[in-house]
Amino acid sequence: MADFLTALAQIFAPDTLLYMALGSVAGIIAAAIPGFTVTMAIVLTLPLTFTMEPLQGIAVMLSVYVGGYTGGLISAALLGIPGTPSSVATTFDAFPMARGGEPGRALSLGVWASFFGTLISTIVLVVAAPPLAIVAVRLGPWEYFSLIVFALTIVASLVGHSLMRGLIAGVIGLAIATIGPDPMMGRPRFTFDIDMLAPGLPFLVVLIGIFAISQLLSELEGTPGAPREAALIPSAIDFKTWQVMREALGQPVNLLRSSLLGVFVGAVPGAGGSIANLLTYDQARRASKTPEKFGTGVPEGVVASEAGNSATAGGGLIPLIALGIPGSAVDAILMASLMVHGISVGPRLIMENGDLVYGMFIAMVVASLLMLVICTLSMRFFLRVTAIPTSVIVPVVTVCCVAGAFALNNRVSDVYLLGFVGLAGYLLKKLDYPLAPLVLGVILGPIAETNLRRALMTDGDWTVFLTRPVSAALLVAAVLSVAWSVRSHLKGRRMLLDA
Repeated sequence: MADFLTALAQIFAPDTLLYMALGSVAGIIAAAIPGFTVTMAIVLTLPLTFTMEPLQGIAVMLSVYVGGYTGGLISAALLGIPGTPSSVATTFDAFPMARGGEPGRALSLGVWASFFGTLISTIVLVVAAPPLAIVAVRLGPWEYFSLIVFALTIVASLVGHSLMRGLIAGVIGLAIATIGPDPMMGRPRFTFDIDMLAPGLPFLVVLIGIFAISQLLSELEGTPGAPREAALIPSAIDFKTWQVMREALGQPVNLLRSSLLGVFVGAVPGAGGSIANLLTYDQARRASKTPEKFGTGVPEGVVASEAGNSATAGGGLIPLIALGIPGSAVDAILMASLMVHGISVGPRLIMENGDLVYGMFIAMVVASLLMLVICTLSMRFFLRVTAIPTSVIVPVVTVCCVAGAFALNNRVSDVYLLGFVGLAGYLLKKLDYPLAPLVLGVILGPIAETNLRRALMTDGDWTVFLTRPVSAALLVAAVLSVAWSVRSHLKGRRMLLDA
C-alpha cells in the first residue's frame, strides 16, 4: 500500500502531469505524420528523460507510447495513409467513412476505441504481471537463456516478409552486442584495435541510428521541400464526441474481443501493434453478420483495429515487467531507460521497485485519459500536422537525434557511430531486412550471454538445458515457432506461384 501511495504522489505531481501531457501531444503529432513511427517518437524522447526521476521519465515515455498509437489514426482516416504501421487496418474503414462525409465520426470512433483498448489492457497488465513475476523469480539461468532464445525466434518469424532475413537481422543484432567489454570479465573483444569501438556500441545509439536515422534517410528519397498531400479537412467538422462514445460502447463484444487479442499479441515478443491491428480487424469481419460491408466505412472496423493496436501497449509491458523480456522495440527502449537509471529489469523488479511498477500501472491509466482529453479538445489542430513538409521535419529530427546520442556519454565518437549505424540500418531496410529483430538482438544478446555463462559455470553439462522442464519446453517452443514460420512461408510461396 505504501508503494502504491508513493507512486500515486509521484505521478500526480504537477510537473509530472505537465510532462506527460507534453509527451502525449508529441506522440500524437509524431504518429500523425506518415512515415514517422511511435518507435521514433520514443527514441527521441528518451534522452530528454535522463535528468528526470526514473518513474517520471517512464511516465513521460508511456504518454508518448499511448499517444502515438492513437495519432496514427489521423492520417489513416483523413489521407488513407497509415501514420504508423499499427494503423494499416484503420484505413480500411476510417478513410471511406471520412470520404463519405463523416471525418469527425471516424476520428472520434478511433480515439474512443484507443482509450478503451488501453484501459482494458492496463487492467489485464495489473492482474497478470505480478503472479507471472512470482513464478519467474524461481527460474534459473537455464530457463532465462531458453526464454530469450524463444523470444528471438518469435521476433524473427513474425517481423518482415522473409523468415531468413528476420533470422539474419537477429544474428546481426547479437553480433553487435558482442563488441566491446565482456559482460562477465570486462575484457575488450571484437574491437579490431579501433578506439571508437573500445567501449562497445551503446544500445541507445544503435536504437536511434537504426530507427530514426534510417527513416530520415528514407524520407530524403522524396522530393525535397515537397509538401505532403493536403488533408481531407472540411470547413465544418463535427466530432460528435459523446454520441460516438455511446456508439463505441454499444459494441461491447467487438471492443472486448479486440482489446484482449491486442493484449495477447502485445505480450508475444516481437509481434506488436501492426499485427494486432490486422488480426483484430480480421476477427471483427469474421464475426460480423455483414462482413461484405467491411471496407466501406463501417464503425465495427474502426473500433476493432484501433482497440486492438492500442491494447498492445499494456500487453507488451507484461513480459517486460514480469520477465525482463521486451514485447516490442518500444518496450526495449523503455527497458533501456530503466537500465540507464541503474534499475535491473526482470522478475525481481516488482519486489525491489514496487513503487516504480505501481507507478507504471497508474501512468498507463493517466496517459490514456490525457490522450482522450487532448484529442477531444485539439483534434482540429492535429489535422494540420499531416501537411508539414519533409524539408522542415528532417532537419529538426536529425538535430534531436545527434543531441540525444551525444548526451548519453558526452562522447563525439558516439555521434560518428550514430551515423554509421544509421547508414547500415538504411541499407538493411532497402534490402528488406526487418530492423526490430536486430534491435532486440542488441538488447537481449548480453542478457542471453550472461545467463548462458552463468548456467555453464554452475553446471558444465549442456544437457541440463533439456532436462530442466521449463527450459526444455521453451526450447521446444522455439523450434516449433521456427518450424511453423517455415511452413507458413512455404505455403505462402506455393499460393503465390499458383496464382
